[in-house]
Amino acid sequence: MLKRIMVLCAIAALLPAAALAQTHKKSTARSSSHRTTRSAGAGPMVTTWGPRLGFSSNPDQFVIGGQLDFREISQDLSISPNLEFGFGDDFTWTAVNADLKYRFDVRGSNWTPYMGGGLSVNFWSFSAPFGLPDASGTEVGANLIFGAAVPTHSGSRFFTEARIGLGDIPDIKVMGGWNFRM
Repeated sequence: MLKRIMVLCAIAALLPAAALAQTHKKSTARSSSHRTTRSAGAGPMVTTWGPRLGFSSNPDQFVIGGQLDFREISQDLSISPNLEFGFGDDFTWTAVNADLKYRFDVRGSNWTPYMGGGLSVNFWSFSAPFGLPDASGTEVGANLIFGAAVPTHSGSRFFTEARIGLGDIPDIKVMGGWNFRM
């Protein structure tokens, strides 16, 4: 059952990317034929993707996952859906997050701090010790996000962030990862 849920979550996370890839092809064709830049009304576009990893508290777990970044909502605002898998503390945890992040421009620094929030749907499974019955469930919550990103020499970005969970989801996650350009 958990495998089916994880596959459905992965498909759900990739569907917007496929739809927006088609939108990007159309807007690129229009802009090359009219020799104009992409208009603000053309909608968001996947600009980066990458892995993420870190640790969570309550349950105490190692977390690994991936994210997309849709950067053209406005100049400093992005939508960043991500999928995370947590292991440890007798739990397996799958989180599907829809994050909205605002990036701050700091003059004279390569670091770009950001903050935001988002909704989170979490699927968990508990393996009980000593022959007790196992349990599983679904929780919905929200995250407050505080982080910073810095460009690398290759043009990608490294980021670190703290995610504070609101609701019956992990209390805090400390994550790091990379965003590679599309």
